[in-house]
Amino acid sequence: MGSFWEEVKCQIKKIVPDHSYRMWIDPVELLEHDNHHIKLSSPNAYSIKRLKDNYLSIFEEEFSRIGINDINIEFKVSSKGKSASVGKNKKTSAYPAVPLPSKKLKQMHLPGLNVRFNSGRMFKKGFTFDDFVVGDNSNFAYSAALSLAQGKTNGSNILYILAKTGLGKSHLSQAVGRHIITNSLSKRVYYITAEEFTNEMIFSLKNKTIERFKEKYRKKCDVLILENVHFLSGKDATQNELAITLDNLLEADKKIIFSGCELPDDIPKLNVQLKSRLTLGLVTQIDKPDYATRVRILKKKSKIFGYDIPNQVTEYIAQELCDDVRQLESGLFGVAAKGQLMGYNIDIELAKSVLANITKAKKRITVESIKKMVCKEYSISEKDIVSASRKKRIVKPRQMAIFLSRKYTDQPIKKIGNSYNKYHATAIYAINAIERELKQKSVLYEQVSYLSKKIETGKL
Repeated sequence: MGSFWEEVKCQIKKIVPDHSYRMWIDPVELLEHDNHHIKLSSPNAYSIKRLKDNYLSIFEEEFSRIGINDINIEFKVSSKGKSASVGKNKKTSAYPAVPLPSKKLKQMHLPGLNVRFNSGRMFKKGFTFDDFVVGDNSNFAYSAALSLAQGKTNGSNILYILAKTGLGKSHLSQAVGRHIITNSLSKRVYYITAEEFTNEMIFSLKNKTIERFKEKYRKKCDVLILENVHFLSGKDATQNELAITLDNLLEADKKIIFSGCELPDDIPKLNVQLKSRLTLGLVTQIDKPDYATRVRILKKKSKIFGYDIPNQVTEYIAQELCDDVRQLESGLFGVAAKGQLMGYNIDIELAKSVLANITKAKKRITVESIKKMVCKEYSISEKDIVSASRKKRIVKPRQMAIFLSRKYTDQPIKKIGNSYNKYHATAIYAINAIERELKQKSVLYEQVSYLSKKIETGKL
């Protein structure tokens, strides 16, 4: 009875990443079956929801391969002393007992695709056009994104959103995808970062499924949302594949949204073919919000989260925190949390106590202060760190300083490179070198953690 089920699991194991198979597929067992009905067991309702959302089409296709067609797959929670059935098209009473994520919208599954690579991103609940606060800093970007989502593009289906971290480019990108899905304009929307696109391509090459990867992006995608395109720097194979993918999508009149911290022309080691495609459409920019916009952002957030913040406190936060939206949110949440948890009245004094650490640390973090700290910690001079020396005792601290400068300041890479007497491309290389070592959890990982803690606590 179970032999065909083992065959199905064996086939799924070949096309699903190993960690995903172990976590979600391997625990599933066959309970019973007939010609048109199959009942499978899984440990809990959350696992069942995950299976239905991400792997149901894979099950159906693999059953079809062995001649079992037109079936209804039913999942059943199976645990000690408890069980509940979850049909393919019906709700389950087991769901309320399991805490499910409440601030994410499931990324729509591409029809016909028999494996969903796990790097596909989820839409955040609040990232909609309605929840985006428009100001002079973002009016053009908002209008362009909304027009693209509604199909009013005046001949261009490509949008490039340029913004520093924390200013709302992810919000607008996801708002486009969400609008298209919720208004039934298309279900074939794929939202992913450039890093995840690269990793998925490498995964496909290693597992000899590259044709499936190509078909997914070139033929089964109506809307491609690609974030952080600056990650593509120096990745020639990914750049070539993406350029061909974009040609296919453009030829088929599909929608494409890019976002990044730098303009394509400013991204080093980006081939001419890809640069030309990234700049084919409309390029829009989101700048830092002005004071009036910051106040409206804070009031909008307070309303969404149910915070009762007096106007004078809102205005004080908007006055003190002016770098980006994330910083504003951090200040607002900190003030609300301290007031609620400690039972304090939310007033200016409370706001000052919460914002003191944020503003103090922020004001002290500069490229120069990071440079001085790194020189002191590694016992080298500031003259050494900006020199042309290639000695390891100089190169590694220099790379560390450039990496930390990029992480903790809003200075562009080109300017950071100039501060260390290095070219733009050299600064990019230094950042990538540190990031590679961090993944290995080496001694450098502890050094970065130590230095980061000093920066974050204002002990520069």
